[in-house]
Amino acid sequence: MSNTLPPFKIFSGTKSHYLAEQICKDLGVELGKMNIQHFADGEFEVSFEESIRGSMVFLVQSTFPNTDNLMELLLMIDAAKRASAKSIVAVIPYFGWARQDRKDKPRVSIAAKLVADLLSTAGIDRLITMDLHADQIQGFFNVPVDHLYASSCFIPYIQSLKLKDLVIATPDVGGAKRANSYAKYLNAPLVLCHKQRAKANVVENMTIIGDVEGKDVVLVDDMVDTAGTITKAANLMIENGARSVRALASHAIMSDPASKRVEESALSEMIFTDSIPFEKDCKKATILSISTLFADTISRVHSNESISSQYLIK
Repeated sequence: MSNTLPPFKIFSGTKSHYLAEQICKDLGVELGKMNIQHFADGEFEVSFEESIRGSMVFLVQSTFPNTDNLMELLLMIDAAKRASAKSIVAVIPYFGWARQDRKDKPRVSIAAKLVADLLSTAGIDRLITMDLHADQIQGFFNVPVDHLYASSCFIPYIQSLKLKDLVIATPDVGGAKRANSYAKYLNAPLVLCHKQRAKANVVENMTIIGDVEGKDVVLVDDMVDTAGTITKAANLMIENGARSVRALASHAIMSDPASKRVEESALSEMIFTDSIPFEKDCKKATILSISTLFADTISRVHSNESISSQYLIK
């Protein structure tokens, strides 16, 4: 029996094309040829324009709204399966619908589980994703999940700033575990914000647990949607004597009026990765690329090597 590894090919959905191209550049390979034909009524058809028979196929597509991005990925998976790909790996830098990860009130859906079932039914053999909203979403899959962390991009950037009195903070208690990992690695104090929501995307009040006076605060979160929480936390830090406040978040959803809120807030900088295409006008935003992280992971998955060695923190 031959031990030769199957060839691998990388293809991209429409909205993640910019990232897939950079991943391919880092790997020194060409992005696979694929065609997406749109019909007048909004329906679309996916077709691979080259043979993928016997290949390990990596499909790059973040599943942020609208639902076309998720549907496009599902059609790509189905087309790859029907074209006799040896294995199909979904590369989803931003796993959308993840905020609905449990039944927190009667008669609601668990969208994250539904999306996991859709991807599995479509035919994926593996998932590579980054900074899930909740770690337990990995358990919704019956295939291997490689859960990457943007910390490998963020931590070197934070260190490069050479902040004098660094404090790591979280805008809500739910992100305490993530922020604590950064605080431990950087040997910095941890500060928590406790928030109460009036309703989704609306923060009623917030209090700080910890000392920020005279400190350079870095707020850590997994995503920024309307930026209500992160900007309220930043303003509260300055009111309590912080010298400066920055924020970092893996996924820049940035729904309106997020850019305006960030611009008008006490934040001196808002740091994101390019897991989602950033098309907003926000002078305070800094975008760090995750292409090298995903390129290295794809290479390791293809060659059956461990990926845990590249994690700075978990």
